[in-house]
Amino acid sequence: MSEENITRLMLDDKEIILIGTAHVSKQSAEQVKEVIATERPDSVCIELDEQRYQSIQNRNKWKDMDIFKVIKEKKATFLLMNLAISSFQNRMAKQFDVKPGQEMIQGIESAKEVGAELVLADRNIQITFSRIWNQIGLRGKVDLLYQIVGSIFSNESLTEEEVEKMKSKDMLNAMLKDLTDTFPRLKKPLIDERDQYLAHHIKTAPGQKVVAVLGAAHVPGITEEIHNEQNIKQLNERPPKPKWPKMIGWLIPLFIIGIIAFTFWSNPDAGMQQTLSWILWNGSLAAIGATVALGHPLSIVTAFIVAPFSSLNPLISAGLLAGLVQAYFNKPSVRDFESLSEDVHSVKGFWKNKVTRILLIVLLANIGSALGTFIGGADVVRVFFDNLF
Repeated sequence: MSEENITRLMLDDKEIILIGTAHVSKQSAEQVKEVIATERPDSVCIELDEQRYQSIQNRNKWKDMDIFKVIKEKKATFLLMNLAISSFQNRMAKQFDVKPGQEMIQGIESAKEVGAELVLADRNIQITFSRIWNQIGLRGKVDLLYQIVGSIFSNESLTEEEVEKMKSKDMLNAMLKDLTDTFPRLKKPLIDERDQYLAHHIKTAPGQKVVAVLGAAHVPGITEEIHNEQNIKQLNERPPKPKWPKMIGWLIPLFIIGIIAFTFWSNPDAGMQQTLSWILWNGSLAAIGATVALGHPLSIVTAFIVAPFSSLNPLISAGLLAGLVQAYFNKPSVRDFESLSEDVHSVKGFWKNKVTRILLIVLLANIGSALGTFIGGADVVRVFFDNLF
């Protein structure tokens, strides 16, 4: 049995075997099968949480999705990003003729075959996302989204040899250094905290011999963390939402309404000019966003009508209502849900599939409305000062 990508640790009287994998590597899945069959551990730990485990177990989950519920709960953007990220992994997996996460699937199957207890060792993905989002700041958010979208829609492909190289410690260290240099605050919640979380669940897994199936990026950190104490309660905390965005969300509308009201009082013509500017900028840019997403005509009209008002009320959004109208008049079919995992492999597929088109309408109409608020608000202020002086 090859020992490449395998790290063996002893913790008191417990033997721990870490398998560093690449998530789209056929060789990784084969190695996982070989190690578990040979070692016959008491427990097998896999780098999944309950949510991702259920997703792997139920490949038809998209068929049960309630698109109206997704939009109403304001999860459209989160779901769209989730689909986009998974599309990149699926594209790589398809290139190498292997299921995405095949090494984790193999770990689940092999654990059953040898009678080992399966341990879901990773932190809840939504907690990880919320901690990342809370720590990287506004510029970090913009840069990160740009990098993710750029990598997802890139046509560049990796050879299987390059994927295998990604599992080597030298390549790993270089990648982590690049990650830290580009997003200094990203490494802590994405890598370091999960190293601690994974290490805790690996060392507390039942039995005297434990095999852990992990992405190669986590092996060096877990090797160090396995000997430390971890505060799991703290690692599981969702960061409190800051109050200032909500305050700004109400202060800006009050500021705009106040300026327009004062201008109407002093100069009705200038007040009417401000109102038209606010409506046209907000409505037009939101409608353009819905149009770019190939929205239904009534969805585009909804975005135009709602945006000037939703920009003054943080409780509603132009994208949400435009998305609901799109879902009503262009309801996704069973086939759209069935082909969702395939359609998100390409940019064209995102616009072709009725499910992702609805999500794009929500996102792009909201972006258009936000731009309209900025530009229209600036014009309202300009007219106010012109009238004042």
